Amino acid sequence: MFQQLGVIGCGLMGGSFALALKRAGLVKRVVGYSKSPSTTEKAKRLGVIDVAAESALLAVSGSDIVLIAVPVAATETTFKAIRHLMEPGVLFMDVGSTKRDVVDAARRVLRERISSFVPAHPIAGKEVSGIQHADAALYNGRQVILTPLQQTSPELVQKATDVWSSIGAQVLKMTPENHDAAFAAVSHLPHLLAFAYFSAVVNQPAGRDFLSLAGPGFRDFTRIAASSPETWRDILVANREEVLKQSQRFRQALDALEHVIREGNGDALEGLIRGPAEGRANWQMGAPRVPSGNKNST
Repeated sequence: MFQQLGVIGCGLMGGSFALALKRAGLVKRVVGYSKSPSTTEKAKRLGVIDVAAESALLAVSGSDIVLIAVPVAATETTFKAIRHLMEPGVLFMDVGSTKRDVVDAARRVLRERISSFVPAHPIAGKEVSGIQHADAALYNGRQVILTPLQQTSPELVQKATDVWSSIGAQVLKMTPENHDAAFAAVSHLPHLLAFAYFSAVVNQPAGRDFLSLAGPGFRDFTRIAASSPETWRDILVANREEVLKQSQRFRQALDALEHVIREGNGDALEGLIRGPAEGRANWQMGAPRVPSGNKNST
């Protein structure tokens, strides 16, 4: 059991982690900080945290586990604010959807204290944000990717693995580079496409009329377009190199489909459709296969 969890960023992810640890009996006290005092006070009223801290540094003070749940663009500033209290043996984790930028910021700011930091990415979330949507079961049955560095304490990597496992998550390990390449393909590009597709439909002259006729397929395809603009702005910019690589692959696939449609070649079109259709029908979410080049899994 941890004596105190410090949560920096009392939103959906940080709040859900606090509730999950409380429900599992893994922590005695939760201290939370958010940039907006009203958010921290709301977290306290909802019972997500026990104490509202006035700064990120005060949330770290006295904590033996700390979760940094801020937008990825704010990670480096957060490291600078808490660096002096990052003591050996205290587990520090983030929940950022990109990892190379987070790791680079950690190297620049934390220096010798980087051994206490275990970069993490829980594959969980909702289309809504905010502490009011925090859910103790958010991470149950979900994958959590750890991207430890050579300097990261092995004991803290194990502790991080144990914590996430104790709240029902399946933990995998991979390099920050392979993480960002993989999630550009399966998470970041789909969000980009959903934003673009919804925009393309609604901005047509008759777009609003089209929306009134949309059914479950449109609803399912565009669900993630309702995600936080601020969050996805930061993610897409941070991982732009890998996202643009995946966008180019998508363009090539779309060009191939458009070519046979333009020619009216139904047989070729069916052939291009059949592979994805059968692949999607046989796909199972969460199958624990680590992308090539990642040797460690838990």
